[in-house]
Amino acid sequence: MHFVRVQLGEQVVKGVRDQDTLHLENGVRLHESEAHFLAPVEPTKIIAMHLNFPSRITAFGSKVPRWPSYFMKPVSALSGHRATVARPKHTQYLNYEGEIALVIGKKAKGVQRSEAWDYIAGYSPACDFGLHDFRTSDAGSMLRVKGQDGFCPIGPALIPASEVDPHNITLKTYVNGSVVQEDHTSTLLFPFDYIIADLSRLITLEPGDVILTGTPANSRPVQPGDVVEVEMVGYGRLQNTVVESLVDFADFGAQPEDSDNARETAFEIR
Repeated sequence: MHFVRVQLGEQVVKGVRDQDTLHLENGVRLHESEAHFLAPVEPTKIIAMHLNFPSRITAFGSKVPRWPSYFMKPVSALSGHRATVARPKHTQYLNYEGEIALVIGKKAKGVQRSEAWDYIAGYSPACDFGLHDFRTSDAGSMLRVKGQDGFCPIGPALIPASEVDPHNITLKTYVNGSVVQEDHTSTLLFPFDYIIADLSRLITLEPGDVILTGTPANSRPVQPGDVVEVEMVGYGRLQNTVVESLVDFADFGAQPEDSDNARETAFEIR
């Protein structure tokens, strides 16, 4: 039983997905092709990891981190299955990063690793989009790069933790039908229980909170018209289409920049 949230007219309605049919709480049944999906979760915060898959670390030629490094994406970055993702006009480096979203099920503070699995509500495919034209000006904060509206699609559904073997998930990303990223959770440097224990030492995790658990190697820029899909094989596939948007960045503040930093990150140049 996979949990969904959809926009139905002026209402946001929860329900469950059974194969291709959505059974909504208000009694409505929809074929999934008719649904306007929203993110299946309502977090108070979205926490993302920098490096977790060894393939990504190798691609950058980075040192293996001693511990996880995190950043936060605003909740306003959330979007859902089949939502469009906007690349501002005159920018070049909007990258996909296929990830597994781990969703917290109950309040977690000071959780031990041995207990951490009990705090997971479920999982969902996610894409941590980043606009690396702002890479230099962000100086590591990731707000301009990763925090823009719609840069965190999740879905189509939340798969309950009881239905998933977290040590045996194959993660794939597709662009226009071709596989561009593929990896397996058995390779993770920091498994999900470690992440929960580590974060809950420092902050309180609330029900619904999202942790993006890292992307494999081969993140690359996409173009308007490209269709990006992220799949937890056997569990669900998220789909989003890149569109071009007209954004007035005004004449103050940081501007998109074609920098060495942007290109090196966008193309995983060592």
